[in-house]
Amino acid sequence: MAKGENAKKRVASELQSEDGRLQEEGKEKRRKKKKAGEPRSRRQWLDKKFYEKELARLQLELVKMQYWIREEGKRVVLVFEGRDAAGKGGIIKRITEPLNPRGVRLVALGVPSDVEKTQWYFQRYAAHLPAAGEVVIFDRSWYNRANVERVMGFCTDPQYWEFLRSCPEFERMLTRSGIILIKYWLSVSDEEQERRFQERSKDPTRRWKLSPMDLKSREKWVEYSKAKDIMFEHTDIPEARWYQIESDDKRRARLNCIRHLLGQIPYEDVTPPPLELPPRPPDDVHYARPPRDAHLIVEDYYAGR
Repeated sequence: MAKGENAKKRVASELQSEDGRLQEEGKEKRRKKKKAGEPRSRRQWLDKKFYEKELARLQLELVKMQYWIREEGKRVVLVFEGRDAAGKGGIIKRITEPLNPRGVRLVALGVPSDVEKTQWYFQRYAAHLPAAGEVVIFDRSWYNRANVERVMGFCTDPQYWEFLRSCPEFERMLTRSGIILIKYWLSVSDEEQERRFQERSKDPTRRWKLSPMDLKSREKWVEYSKAKDIMFEHTDIPEARWYQIESDDKRRARLNCIRHLLGQIPYEDVTPPPLELPPRPPDDVHYARPPRDAHLIVEDYYAGR
């Protein structure tokens, strides 16, 4: 335990040191903008160039973290919850982008089947828990019962209250078994959520993100807020705390989440050294490639670019 805490402190210290340098750079840029009389953005989006540079730095740390998780045989579960259009998918994408897909799994379950509805509520989620060396990310999770099912009337009152009683014990079981469980709630303002809904409605490539359930949720903003408050009251336990991320600015939300995640896992840099590749073998003089016209070659549609 002491070793893990020391590693956590070391990671936090290294990240904070870099944070300080970046904050000074940001202050200097803001002073120059103010001096030049540049107008301030209404939403104060994080600078794109800074975002991309910092994201690359944090993603390298994610790779180091994954190497450590595999070497130590750790099991990690990340839970992402929040309102519709809060940006869960974007954060998850930036976490998984640099990682070895053999060691990270995304779980986004649909509506339970008739058989699953007869099972213990947590059963279909437990089937996706990680093995040694794995990270499993739940894009929505067992907390569906405390949010959408409660607000939209898809569960009974007894089922709802039983969930709030059982969930803390379920999560304590996970953490006692050695699973590292980290839970994030993405918070978005009603104005920003509406803006994103409107954008999705107008963009054919993103329209699939709008479901009939999303449209109904627009009418139940307060109900969702109440459900979230009750959920936090019952399930924000010492063994598995809720961490809330303000996500009106997607760039800030992504960086803040990854930065926080790295500070929660006491990883060390066990990245293997570069591989020394042996010389390529000589050409086989007895092998002749078949003629090009013997294959179906996809046309280069952009040959003139």
